[in-house]
Order: sequence, then structure tokens, then C-alpha cells
Amino acid sequence: MQGGRRSAGPRGQGRSGAAHIAAQLAVPVALGLVIGLVLAFQAGSSNSGVDPLPLGAAVSPSLLAGPPASLATAPATLTSNVDCAIIVPANPLSARGLATPYQLTGAAGQTPAASGCRMSNAAKLGAFVQATILDPATGTLSVYDPLVVTQGTRPAVKPTIPPIPANAVVTIDFGFNGKDLFPVGATPTTLADAHCVNGQAGSVFGQVSFCNGINFFGAVQQDERAGLLKVPSPGTSAKITPSGGVSGTGRACPVTRNFEVAADQASADNVTTEYLLNPLTGQTAQDTTSNAGNIAGATLLFSRSDDTMLDQFLDPTLGCTPFQAPDLANNDQPTSSQALDEILAGAYQPRIAALVPENDAMVRSGDGAFDLAKTDLYRQELGQPPIGGAGSAASDPEAYCQNIIDIQTPFLAANRTLLAAGQSPVTASGDNLLTYMANRLSASFANLGCQRYGLTNPVTITSNGAGAAIAATFGPTPQRAAALGAS
Repeated sequence: MQGGRRSAGPRGQGRSGAAHIAAQLAVPVALGLVIGLVLAFQAGSSNSGVDPLPLGAAVSPSLLAGPPASLATAPATLTSNVDCAIIVPANPLSARGLATPYQLTGAAGQTPAASGCRMSNAAKLGAFVQATILDPATGTLSVYDPLVVTQGTRPAVKPTIPPIPANAVVTIDFGFNGKDLFPVGATPTTLADAHCVNGQAGSVFGQVSFCNGINFFGAVQQDERAGLLKVPSPGTSAKITPSGGVSGTGRACPVTRNFEVAADQASADNVTTEYLLNPLTGQTAQDTTSNAGNIAGATLLFSRSDDTMLDQFLDPTLGCTPFQAPDLANNDQPTSSQALDEILAGAYQPRIAALVPENDAMVRSGDGAFDLAKTDLYRQELGQPPIGGAGSAASDPEAYCQNIIDIQTPFLAANRTLLAAGQSPVTASGDNLLTYMANRLSASFANLGCQRYGLTNPVTITSNGAGAAIAATFGPTPQRAAALGAS
């Protein structure tokens, strides 16, 4: 333990704090929380420099990278707009920058009101930011979730500056519940100085963006080789029923690179950040025990991400615990993060590894074609091997499709009773964890274009009148993908 902080904890430790969604979303009633599920329906730093942009200050329209002109010129409505911009404070990798709220606003110069890009509308257009911090001298990891506010508003509770080491290496991940989120620097050099990327020119990743991920994972891997950072085992669970005859986790707890959990186009998808919303004022605050107790009737907002599904819904159902580190905003309570998930998955990568595939919509080019460079950039920001690298063959487009069929389908079938007792992350998609994951697998089959490889969707979904999956059956036969153009 360095400087009084707890080091990153193994999966055997319980997750604490007011935001433990997985416990049937049961935040203590005494805290006055009304849990609001956020639904989404869509496919070395320095403290010096320019002062952060004051809340409510204007950003030059020339800095607002936005969607195509057809969307930028048409008046947006709460029902039609799917894209937003987020203003990144100056020096975002510094302690002061982490504590300076990000501002959600409309893309291409639209206001929050005109675009619907408000945190009070987080179900459709909420943005989430997450920082994971490494002390390279000790290998100590920690997490801090910078706050996002609606542009023109102030935090419900002002964030405190986190105590990070002077030589800390920080990675920042963005998540979004709409379609495309466009990071905008508070100064003309903010994004470049922090090594922020959102895809390539004319072809954004979409819901996710990254700052300094390549440097962060390089430092993590260096500390692992030096023995400073020892990543704990994912652990095992007696609750998991092995998928007969199929290579996979067996009784081991799954990581993000397990095909058992890697549907929804790609497993490395979005942050685990949570915020509190004051429904009376529309103001947001970091989700801490203190803030939860002081904002009566607060609503919990979170990103509908694969990492959230794994860490806060699937792991507790399976009797597992995600890789955790001290939350610097919440009195060092252990918490998860997208980067911690990737560190764990990298240290214990399955023999058949689910990496971000080229047929994932986020890494295809603007015209929908496979884009090797864009895919590798996305992978690099999460510490994943490049295309052609060690263990990457299982995530070639046709192989990825085959593996979600041949590995995830029997896993869901073998554990259907256990999963059916689990809480659904999005009840409008599935009425329990099993139907949610089955619906997700079925949609991913289509989104990835798996039918192009001579494969058949292995899931049959029964939906209710509102479109939510209420039952699922699974095809038991393994399938073999054919290369594009094969007879």
C-alpha cells in the first residue's frame, strides 16, 4: 500500500459504495436514491498551463467538430438528434483537469436545449468520462470519474482535486448513450496535448473516444514486466456451468476478452462511470457515498456499456468480482473501470481471445469498409494486440462471428437458469440478464454481418408487445464460417 491508498484489488473482493448497481440496483433507501436506468438503443502530466474553461463559457464554433452538414444545419429535436459534443477541460490529464467538469452540449454549435444534449436526458444522450491512473514508480492503480455537466450549469457538488502522483500516467475513456460523441478542446491544443483520439479524419469511433491510452497501457505493461504491477487472477466460481466440449472460461470468471461475454459487436465498449442527477435542478454530481446522502431523490445515471454489463450485472450473478482499484473521488472505495477490465483481460487473455474485430461498426471506415489502421488504433488505446498480433486470429471478422456462435451460445444455454435470475441492465431490451444477453447476441450477429460468412443466427427471441425479449432459444449446433466469396 502506497501513501495510505489501497492497491488494486482482486476479484474476490466485494465492490462497495453507493453505486453497486449489480445488487439488484438496491442502493440503500436511507440515501434517498431513486434509481433511473439509463437506456440506450443503438447499434506524464502537469498542473501548469492555461486555466480550465469556466463553466458556461463559450467555445469557438470552429472548435466544435460535428456531424455531417445535413444534421448540423437542420434544427435538432429531442427525438431526432443522436449526436452531441463534449467540451474537454484544459490539461485533462492533470489533477486539476480531472476535477474540472466536462461540459455536454450540442454538436456543430447547437445548444443543449436545441439538441437535447443534456445530462437530464442521459437516457438518450448522456456522456460519461472515466480516468484510470497509474503510478509508474510503484505500479499502484487508481480510478477517478471526472464529472460531466450540461453546458451552462454547475455541479450539484463541486468535485475535489484528486491526489495523484506527480509522475502519474493517466488514461481517459469516454462513453455515450447516443450515436456519435465529439470531444472538443477547451483550448485549440487541449486534445492534441492530451493525445486524445476519436477515430480518424472523417471517420469517428462514435460512442467512445480516448485520451493517452497508448501511453498508459505502455506504462502498465512496463510495470508488469518489472514486477511492480501484479494483476490478480480473475478468480473462479462454482456457480458457472461449463459449456460442454467448447473451449472457454469453464468455471473461471470471464474477462472482457472471453467470447462468452463478447457479443454486442465488441467487448471493449464503453466506461463503467456513474453519476448522480438532481431531478429538480438538472445538476449532476459524482456518484460518491457523501453526495448520494446529500442529494435527496437523486437519480443514478450510468453508461449502457459492455463493461458495465460485465462488472455490475454479470459478475455478481456468476459469483465473480471485477478487477478494482481505489476511487479517488469516493474515499478510496474500490471500483472498476474500463481500463482495469482491459488490464485484467490482457494479463489473463483467453486462448481464444475476443479482440475488437474489423467488422465492428466503430472501427469501420466512413463508407463501411474494413479499416485496419482504425481498428488497430482502437485496439492500441485499450492495450490490445494489433491485427496479426499474438492471439488476434480468433478475432478476424469471420472467426469472430463463428466464435460468438460456437462459444457464447452454449455458455448462455448452459447457464440459462442462473442468468435468468440476474437483473437486466436494460429492461426495454430484455426482462432479465439471460434475455438481455440473448437479444444482444442476436443483434450483434446482424450488426457484424455474420450472415455474409454462411452462418445462421443461433438465437431465436420471443418479445413482448413493447419489443423487450422475454424468452430465448439457442441453436445447439456448432457452425463454421466461410471466407467472403467462398463457394
